[in-house]
Amino acid sequence: MLKTFRIGGIHPPGNKLSAGKKITSIPVPRQVIIPLGQHIGAPAQAVVKKGDQVKAGTLLGESGGFVSANIHSSVSGKVNKIDNAVDASGYKRPAIYIDAEGDEWEDTIDRSETLVRECSISSQEIIDKIAQAGIVGLGGATFPTQVKLTPPAGLRPEILIINGVECEPYLTSDHSLMIEKGEQVLTGVTILMKAISVDKAVIGIENNKPDAIIHLKDLAKRYTGIEITPLKVQYPQGGEKQLIDAVVRRQVKSGALPISVGAVVHNVGTAYAVYEAVQKNKPLIERVVTVTGKGVANPSNFMVRIGTPVRDLIEAAGGMSENTGKIIGGGPMMGKALTSADIPVTKGSSGILVFSKEESLRKPVHNCIRCAKCVQVCPMGLNPTLLMNATEFANWELAEKNYIVDCIECGSCSFTCPACRPLLDYIRSGKGKVMGIIRARKS
Repeated sequence: MLKTFRIGGIHPPGNKLSAGKKITSIPVPRQVIIPLGQHIGAPAQAVVKKGDQVKAGTLLGESGGFVSANIHSSVSGKVNKIDNAVDASGYKRPAIYIDAEGDEWEDTIDRSETLVRECSISSQEIIDKIAQAGIVGLGGATFPTQVKLTPPAGLRPEILIINGVECEPYLTSDHSLMIEKGEQVLTGVTILMKAISVDKAVIGIENNKPDAIIHLKDLAKRYTGIEITPLKVQYPQGGEKQLIDAVVRRQVKSGALPISVGAVVHNVGTAYAVYEAVQKNKPLIERVVTVTGKGVANPSNFMVRIGTPVRDLIEAAGGMSENTGKIIGGGPMMGKALTSADIPVTKGSSGILVFSKEESLRKPVHNCIRCAKCVQVCPMGLNPTLLMNATEFANWELAEKNYIVDCIECGSCSFTCPACRPLLDYIRSGKGKVMGIIRARKS
């Protein structure tokens, strides 16, 4: 019997329209917009100015604190300006605009396709190289990787868990990476194992990707300590706490980190980026992005330079239909509607989803019928309808008491609600408010 997590979960239609599509590169854009805050934590501080010439891989911004990440240029050219740009959430944030001129890379970057398996540097040197390269979690959370690899005092990693689940409907960027860059991913896993000094790693992959499971199992025979574990298809299995429960049957307590149960979790895309950073001296300046949906002619998986406008990706996938109603950054469950197609791709951009007008329409909201389906499917064991009501009536004490900050914003509650109530919208808003109250109380 296939493993999965034990609390809640749903099984939305997969709609993996781009599955089996090879990763292709799109042309370098004429201009890139590179935000200084592409990660959880403090934004990077710009180290270039208007008029500076840069190459692909040139440092543009240094990390702004312990929880932060470096930012690098994804193209060669001239810095046009440092100004605000609208991000995927619709807010204006500081960004560096670069006009592309040719495609010249920093000399230190090894651009060859030669696989380099042996890593002779120390654990700390690995972590330092990862920090220098600006690697963050590519599963969507964008937490700086070097911080995850440096656990708090007194907590010791026992196992590395690699997230190859990709449970979000439509998205196939991780799937394509495992198929086409399997050796590099596994080498990246061994590097991460060395960084945290563990001798076992498990790569969890949902059973709807049998080709990836077979391929990595075959490759893993040549790598010590790496196990490939097929998992039952169950959303949101890509959540850290859910994946840990599925793989090693340990549950992370409320407010605790995965390291509290001896686990460190990274995404397969992160493992690939770590390989490129440590073995090829390549900063995180491009990533695989799925462009999909019934609103594009040719759903695809693209290798994309950071800072490329979303519009360029959609055009490369055949363009939008006249019936397009919404563009979503990410997948349909946890992604956010974009305010413009000119928003740039960032380190956390796993997918671009184009919905038709019919798919974009929300159904009429009805009164709660007390069916408790939202409670049954919540993977964190919360009461979504209670948390929505607490937010609606600004009862922040009730919301905090009922663990609103534990919500992982997976959208399972809204998906399953027969009354079509916007549970996640309210809970996400309430969670932000309660977290602000908690921070103010601590300060």
